[in-house]
Amino acid sequence: MSDLERRIAEGVAELRARFGERVRATPSLADTKPQGDGAPNRHGMPKEPPGQNVFEKGAWPVLDLGQTPEIAPDRFRLVVDGLVEAPLSLSYADLLALPQADEAADFHCVTGWSILDVAFRGVRLETALALARPRPEATHVMTYGSDGYSTNLPLEEALKPDVLLVHTVEGKPLDAAHGGPVRVVVPQLWAWKGAKWVSRIELLPHDRRGYWEIRGYSNTAYPWRDDRMW
Repeated sequence: MSDLERRIAEGVAELRARFGERVRATPSLADTKPQGDGAPNRHGMPKEPPGQNVFEKGAWPVLDLGQTPEIAPDRFRLVVDGLVEAPLSLSYADLLALPQADEAADFHCVTGWSILDVAFRGVRLETALALARPRPEATHVMTYGSDGYSTNLPLEEALKPDVLLVHTVEGKPLDAAHGGPVRVVVPQLWAWKGAKWVSRIELLPHDRRGYWEIRGYSNTAYPWRDDRMW
């Protein structure tokens, strides 16, 4: 085992010991009366959350704040800081050098559409956080995009294995319109909780609402509770 692999394994083990029970208790895993339709998904929830229309993969809509940052991979930089013992500054090459994860996951947008079984490839957010070593008082993360966007997550959501720093979709590099070169994907929450063009992840000692949360969107964003607005 390399030193990098050892540090990741130790960090992951520590985070799972601290947050594992809370992860398992989150509504997208533990809700006994979820809303929605269809056979159970990978996590036991109905495949389609309530009020959603399923789109084909090739019809993935583009939603943003009105600008599309053009960030070449060789200019990409992701900072992980705040309440951490070992702040990170990762280049695109650094990200590719970390253990990679492949997830077939669903993408649910609060505006009423879903795309199912998308092949995402990237680095588990858990891996980056394990390397950064969140301090004991850290409870939340704020993720920031290069377009000025921000969105918050409690660590029990951020540490789920299917939450990825995605760089590849369906075998192709993630394009700029959808947040490339790297974005966050959070399959168990509404998709606005995953920042496009992610540039910073800040560890916080408490919750702090992001761009849409302070504008009336739900702070928790549970799809199978139809949790869209305050």
